[in-house]
Amino acid sequence: MHGPTKTAIWMLGLTLTLSACTPTMTNRAPQPVNVTVLGLNDFHGNLLPTGFSGVKVPDPKDATKTVNLSTGGAEIIGGYVDSVRAANPNTVFVGGGDLIGASPVISSLLRDEPSVDALSAIGMHASALGNHEFDQGLSELLRMQNGGCASNAPDKACKFEAAYAGAKFKWLGANVEDKTTGKNPFQPYYIEEIGGARVAFVGAVTKTTPGIVSPSGVATLNFLDEADSANKYVPELKKLNVDAIILLIHEGGEAKNPDGTADLAAYMKGGCMNLSGAIVDITKRLDPAFNAVISGHSHKGYNCLVGTTPVIQGDFYGHLLQRLDLSVDKANHKLLSIKAENVLMDASATTKLPKSAAMTALVAKAKGLTDAVSKTVVGKLSAAQISRGNNDAGESALGDVIADSQLAAASAAAQGSAVIALMNPGGIRADLLASAEGNSVTFGDAFAVQPFGNTLTVVTLTGAQLKTVLEQQWQGQPGGPRLLQISRGLTYTYDLSQPDGSKVVAGSLKLGGVAIDPAAKYRVVDNSFLADGGDAFAEFKNGTDRLSQPNLGDVDAFIAYLKANSPVSGGAQDRIVKK
Repeated sequence: MHGPTKTAIWMLGLTLTLSACTPTMTNRAPQPVNVTVLGLNDFHGNLLPTGFSGVKVPDPKDATKTVNLSTGGAEIIGGYVDSVRAANPNTVFVGGGDLIGASPVISSLLRDEPSVDALSAIGMHASALGNHEFDQGLSELLRMQNGGCASNAPDKACKFEAAYAGAKFKWLGANVEDKTTGKNPFQPYYIEEIGGARVAFVGAVTKTTPGIVSPSGVATLNFLDEADSANKYVPELKKLNVDAIILLIHEGGEAKNPDGTADLAAYMKGGCMNLSGAIVDITKRLDPAFNAVISGHSHKGYNCLVGTTPVIQGDFYGHLLQRLDLSVDKANHKLLSIKAENVLMDASATTKLPKSAAMTALVAKAKGLTDAVSKTVVGKLSAAQISRGNNDAGESALGDVIADSQLAAASAAAQGSAVIALMNPGGIRADLLASAEGNSVTFGDAFAVQPFGNTLTVVTLTGAQLKTVLEQQWQGQPGGPRLLQISRGLTYTYDLSQPDGSKVVAGSLKLGGVAIDPAAKYRVVDNSFLADGGDAFAEFKNGTDRLSQPNLGDVDAFIAYLKANSPVSGGAQDRIVKK
């Protein structure tokens, strides 16, 4: 049998136990200590539960349908961590990066300070940096770490608490380097002394970070090789007599069956061994002193082995918590055994997991400060949602709408006289859901789609430059091709059999049915992230007559379009053709 039930089994019930052995004789009588490590990756400020596609339950509104199980949220995560800590005081709570950034209204409108406060209060001690921690630039990230109110968003900072105290946990980045000084602005590792044992956590962020965040925000930093940087600290940690070393890394992969499904329970007992993606090579190159890898970034759930090293990731938004149960010998400074599993953070009405009263109060406070804005109705849809899912050519119904909204916002002369809009798919973070009555869309619904706070920028590109931008969709993209979403009137065909730089079929690139002239000039609107060369679209930086619009946000353009065109339907997905 194949289906969601079995998919859930591998994520929830698959455990992995390894016994550690050493070829050398020890001189001291073993002194075992049991340590539990709980990991959270890609939380993205989701203080409230969200749907987990790994488990389907009956739709309370329609018994013939199913919906995703409600999972995650600060109350359930906090309650579970508290319960584990009560059972074993030797419990450490850590993160795999992207704890903040691309967050929903309840956190983002308060500059993610409620999320940092929540994780601090739950007892997180260390986390890898994620690329989204750099969304607002290095100086703002350092404020999030150290506290204070001198923010680049004074309308959001220090609105949750009058004085933001900073994170009580440390963001770790062993592979981050200041270009000028060569020094690391972040702590590379953290050692937890617990129950007499010493467990070290080394942190690293994906080296592709400069290509997937606004380049200007990280212009002073180098992001080095993850494995080389982590290995660098092993001799130092050994001198400090640590008993185990765990890598916290914001890089990941994906595990699938040979038939392409994600149902690993029936495929591999005792830990999947077919993991693919960047995390595999990184793990293979780690020093053998690393005992496990807590990963993130790819938003997947898996519990695998790379060689003999457990590599685990807990989906995203707190749907699953990663759990490692270690037995370490504090006398001889070695790992005796390790058991890995993912634990479902069931937040449904029938959950058996406890809730944290402290988190209930924190969430209620954040909601009280943001609900009035979040629940404001801004438009209607013709159906219950518009999907961000791509067709075979890489075009989405929601991408069409967003591109059209940006074109509408920047087409007037005062706003830049744009005739084309281009939108990066990574900036579309969720389907557009009509959560209010009568297929109505709230501010919170719209904000969840575009939570980055980008503004619109209009530049002049020649027809030749426009084609170069489109060719860059297949060139140097971290994680593979990224098909830009395009506004109405712009059409083209691409052929993947052609070499890089020639995939857009000659003569197919048209605006309003008229072939784009390589020598002619076109006003193009995009968001500030793309205009800055984000997602490896470097050609945007060569545009001329740049008009930056700091008071015209991408979400503002989106909401204005919803208001003006309700009820809104998804685009026809007929602008891009794959040959």
